[in-house]
Amino acid sequence: MRILVTGATGQIGSELTLALRQRYGAESVVAAGHRKPASEALLSSGPFVTLDVADRAALGRVLREHRIEVVYHLAAVLSATGEQNPQRAWDVNVNGLYHLLELARELGIRQIFHPSSIAVFGPRTPRDRTPQDTVLSPTTMYGVTKVTGELLGEYYARRYGVDVRGLRYPGIVSSEAPPGGGTTDYAVEMFYSAVEGKPYTCYVREDTALPMMYMPDCLRSAIDLMEAPCARLRWRTYNVTAMSFTAGELAAEIRRHVPGFEVEYKPDFRQAIADSWPRSIDDSAARADWGWTPRYGLGEMAEEMLAALRRRHAAGKLYPEPK
Repeated sequence: MRILVTGATGQIGSELTLALRQRYGAESVVAAGHRKPASEALLSSGPFVTLDVADRAALGRVLREHRIEVVYHLAAVLSATGEQNPQRAWDVNVNGLYHLLELARELGIRQIFHPSSIAVFGPRTPRDRTPQDTVLSPTTMYGVTKVTGELLGEYYARRYGVDVRGLRYPGIVSSEAPPGGGTTDYAVEMFYSAVEGKPYTCYVREDTALPMMYMPDCLRSAIDLMEAPCARLRWRTYNVTAMSFTAGELAAEIRRHVPGFEVEYKPDFRQAIADSWPRSIDDSAARADWGWTPRYGLGEMAEEMLAALRRRHAAGKLYPEPK
């Protein structure tokens, strides 16, 4: 099986690429990145190409030259960054996906993973235990592009038989890749500040609650969904989550391990985005259809995050420079 990972230099892509190479073989997984430099681990562990997914011709060349059968399409402009440049967000998130779906139809690519987000929800969506099938009323360009992506995936699956699958990811917390412009980045930045012994200024209120997931669960959920028998899936895009906590609860958990850690709360434009998103997610459909079960809660995540960041800090590599 020949796999392409777009957005492979991003927060999820950089780790998912390595997990896929370990599972399916290093030479079988082609990593594709664009603006963000690739890490040494990404470059040394398998094939890498530079690719702008908004360039249809370039995307087609990569798919043909590497005989790609499955695509994990992670290239995207995220929520906070997307509000600063909504035109670019549409071009990458929607046009890039459309190019891929059209090429999949033409070339017979059999499977596409296209992550969605809790950004598809909005003020008219129930904010607690947000159901699988509900109103999608996003207030950000990122959310608009993700709803569009879900609908495009459903259409190409129904009309052309392209097996498109996706997950509505919550905030993702990772110790390996720095944040990439998402509204939930504070959940990662807080850990970095704590390890460095610095106070943190949080851009959302202390009582802001959002669903979250630790990166190992994020990677496993994508691979498990893609390996699930198609006959068991009732949906093209599934709700998934692992935990929900407030910014204040996260700070308190970190303080258990780093006594004296200080956080000041100064909400900015990202507060309005967070307020439009769910506080908790109902992912019972994913649990029933393909056996989704998270392995990390807040306590387990905090312990592993701090241990990993402390090791890097001690080695002088808290912020590793990409090659």
